[in-house]
Amino acid sequence: QVRLVESGGGLAQAGGSLRLSCAASGRTLSYYVMGWFRQAPGKDREFVGYIRWDSGMTLYADSVAGRFTISRDVSKNVGYLQMNNLKPEDTATYFCAQDPTGGGGKLRRNYDYWGQGTAVTVSS
Repeated sequence: QVRLVESGGGLAQAGGSLRLSCAASGRTLSYYVMGWFRQAPGKDREFVGYIRWDSGMTLYADSVAGRFTISRDVSKNVGYLQMNNLKPEDTATYFCAQDPTGGGGKLRRNYDYWGQGTAVTVSS
């Protein structure tokens, strides 16, 4: 089993920054993919980006590319989502997830393990 715990959410002003963390524990593998998703009230959960744990390669949704950066600390088994130039439309609960097969991708069904989520609110 894998346990994922997000932290770092909160309130920010438009144009501001926040950094989310996702600590992974349990049976993690060196080649898995950590994805980030978000869900705004009344909307479907949407893909934000992912990072391949072994290579560090990242992929982002168009809506956050150039503003958000995903990174990881392999020694600590922690992933990060650095969010800059935040916009009110970034307001959502943010989730990290793990695809243990290493396939990754933008689809929720590719990810087997999910954190509980952390709320981000961006005021205008």
